[in-house]
Amino acid sequence: MAILALILGMDAKGLAMASTVRDALLLIACALVSCGCSLQQGLVKTGAIPQEVLNGFRFTEGVCTDGKGNIFFSDLQQERIYRWTADGRLLIFKEQSRKANGLAVDRDGRLIACLSCPGGGLVAYGPDGSETVLAETYQGKRFNSLNDLWIDAKGGIYLTDPRYGSRAQMEQDGEHVYYLTPDRKKVIRVIDDLVRPNGLTGSPDVSKLYVADHGGGKTYVYDIRPDGTLTNKRLFAPTGSDGMTLDRKGNVYLTTRSAVEVYDPKGNKLAVIGVPQTPSNVCFGGPDGRTLYITAGTGLYSIRMAVKGLWSN
Repeated sequence: MAILALILGMDAKGLAMASTVRDALLLIACALVSCGCSLQQGLVKTGAIPQEVLNGFRFTEGVCTDGKGNIFFSDLQQERIYRWTADGRLLIFKEQSRKANGLAVDRDGRLIACLSCPGGGLVAYGPDGSETVLAETYQGKRFNSLNDLWIDAKGGIYLTDPRYGSRAQMEQDGEHVYYLTPDRKKVIRVIDDLVRPNGLTGSPDVSKLYVADHGGGKTYVYDIRPDGTLTNKRLFAPTGSDGMTLDRKGNVYLTTRSAVEVYDPKGNKLAVIGVPQTPSNVCFGGPDGRTLYITAGTGLYSIRMAVKGLWSN
C-alpha cells in the first residue's frame, strides 16, 4: 500500500480515500501505467506520473492555455494571475485580480476571467492587462461569485455562479448557471436547480455541456440548443468536480478531492490520476497539446499524456 501511494504521488491518507473497490482497482491501474504498463486506455504516456512544475503559491486555480504553449493560472489568495511561458518563464500577468478564478482565452486572444470576489463579474484582459467588463449582473442584480466558464464556438460564454463562504450581501436568489450571448448583450439563466455549480466544459461537437454540481456531489450533461439554452439534463458522473476539461476523444477530466478522474463520453470511468495536493482545475497545453496541467493546492503540476487536449491548440 505504501509503495502504491508513493507511485501515485499521494500519501496513505489520500490513497485511503478511494471509496469503492472499483476506485481502488483504478488507482492500482494508474500505478501500473506509471511503471510502464498500459491499463489506462492509452490516456497517460507510458511511465508518466504527475510532476511538480511550480510551487510556493497560496491557492492555485483556473489553469488554461492560449494554444501557443503558454499557460495561465491564478493564485486566489494572492489575487494574481500568472503566465507560465512556453520557454519556462513565470510572469505576473495581473496584480489585484479580485480573486480571478476560472480563466479562458477567447478567439481574439483575450484572457477572459471570472472574478470570484463577492459580486464579481466577467472581464476580458488585453495583452497589456487592460480590462473590459463583459457582464456584472443578471436582471439588475450582481452575480454571487463567478467561478468558471466555457466559451462556445459562437463566442457565447457559459458561467457558473456559486457562493462559497459568507452569503452576506448575496443579491441572486440562488447559485445558478448563466449564458452570455455571443454579441455580449444579454445574460440568460440556463440552469437553476443545482446546489452549487462549479466546473463546466463543452463536448467536441459543441452539442453538449458538462456541468459539475460541486455542492450536490454529481456531474450532469445537457444538450445545447441553437440559442444557447439547455435541455435534456442527465447524470454523467456520480461525483462533483471543481474545474474540468476534455481530450480529443471526448473524454472528460474531473478534478475531485484527491485525483483527476477521467470518464469516457458515456460516463464510464477510465482512469484516476493521483495528485500530491487536492486538484482544483485542469487543462491540456504545451507545444503539442499533450501535457495535462493541474492546479492543486500551492502548486502547478503536469503529466505527459498519450492523447491531445480538445481545447489545447
